[in-house]
Amino acid sequence: MNFLPAYRPSRLLPVLSAAAAVITALVLIVSQPVHAATARTATGRAAAVASGAKPTIVLVHGAWADGASWAAVAKRLQRLGYTVDIPPNTLRGVPQDSAYLKDFLSAVSGPIVLAGHSYGGTVITNAATGNRHVKALVYVDAYLPAQGEMLEQLNNAKPGSCISSSVLNTAPYPGAPSGDFDTYVKQSWFPGCFANGLPAAEGAELAAEQRPLAASTFTEPSGIPAWKTIPSWDVVGTADRVLVPAEQLVMAKRAHARITKIRAPHLSMVSDPGVVTSVILKAVHATR
Repeated sequence: MNFLPAYRPSRLLPVLSAAAAVITALVLIVSQPVHAATARTATGRAAAVASGAKPTIVLVHGAWADGASWAAVAKRLQRLGYTVDIPPNTLRGVPQDSAYLKDFLSAVSGPIVLAGHSYGGTVITNAATGNRHVKALVYVDAYLPAQGEMLEQLNNAKPGSCISSSVLNTAPYPGAPSGDFDTYVKQSWFPGCFANGLPAAEGAELAAEQRPLAASTFTEPSGIPAWKTIPSWDVVGTADRVLVPAEQLVMAKRAHARITKIRAPHLSMVSDPGVVTSVILKAVHATR
């Protein structure tokens, strides 16, 4: 037995059509502001993410060293969720090393905090010039050269540096320009010069692992300094025997860098990585 009422399309069709039209209109009216609000929310979230994005932290090693010298600092930064890059410093000369780093930085997306140790300070000073993504420079026992200044000139500006031609061994390298050669710090001299305050075994290991620096690097003039336009921080090791603290302070004050003094040797990121990390984080927080 059929309990459903008889279907009469002639009477129901106009009523259903009218109801459908009303429902469609209501859906359109309600959905438009919902979609607009959703779009505004998505845009707002994207902007919030962009403004709060953590910078990539790029660490540049100095002469007679490699990226391992930054290992303890990198580990601490990575634990805090930062992306850390330690590109190789080719140690072939100021123009070459700066160009290499400049190209590397151009491939990093988003904001950058750039740190350099020792000769790495000269490299970041040149490589970051004109790069709007580099938000801060951090110098660690480093050179902050002005335009035209040379490493040799800055190293001899104040007495007391343990680095001179007498403590260097030399060797030819393939394709070297006429008169150029590689330099190494004599292993017997390295621990007391670079690693005073570190365990003797660690100093000996660092001496054996050193990478050579082209001799021409000492007399190549620096270019337009990035610290003229980019905020800077500086860690000065007061027990530094390579780049004497008095000269570090002259350069840091000239660059209007925020200075942190620490009783540490030239390798303060090895002896006191916690302090160096904290200064990098100060730069990060001040520029976000």
